[in-house]
Amino acid sequence: MPEVNISIGGRVFEVACQEGEQSYLEAAAKLLDAEAAVMAEQIGRLPESRMLLMAGLMLADKVVGIDDQMADLTEQVARRDALIADLKSRPPQRVEVPVIPAAVGATMADLATRAEALAAEMEEGDVEVAGLLSDIDDRSHDAAPIRNGVQDDDQNGDQGDETAPSDEDDEIEEDAAS
Repeated sequence: MPEVNISIGGRVFEVACQEGEQSYLEAAAKLLDAEAAVMAEQIGRLPESRMLLMAGLMLADKVVGIDDQMADLTEQVARRDALIADLKSRPPQRVEVPVIPAAVGATMADLATRAEALAAEMEEGDVEVAGLLSDIDDRSHDAAPIRNGVQDDDQNGDQGDETAPSDEDDEIEEDAAS
């Protein structure tokens, strides 16, 4: 069994320990020596037995504090683990994406078709720019009620898919057909 010389409070002690335990014994001795040094600064020189007793009690007090902290941290980890498990076990939240009303989609498709036709006419030089601007202005006025209806639906949390098209929508569709 190996013997290790340790120094605590300025005194050297020869201590026997198990093979491979020397580093642990030396680390523990350093902790006791640090506590003994604190006591020597505060109280002065003490008899060996009292110095060892006081240093041991001070270390034990620190260990109790660390044990309390460890218990608190273990409890916090357990609460967080339970919360994580609860969150993982919940069904996923359903998120609904707003739907563009069919009337708006049809009107936008019609406007795109008209714009393509106008672009083709412009390339051929058959339409004057002033006439195009007037036509675009007229069509944007035709689309305004639809935009307003969609904005109103969006503000009310209604995406327009539960209500029938308004009379204004019918008028726009009739204009689009002509």
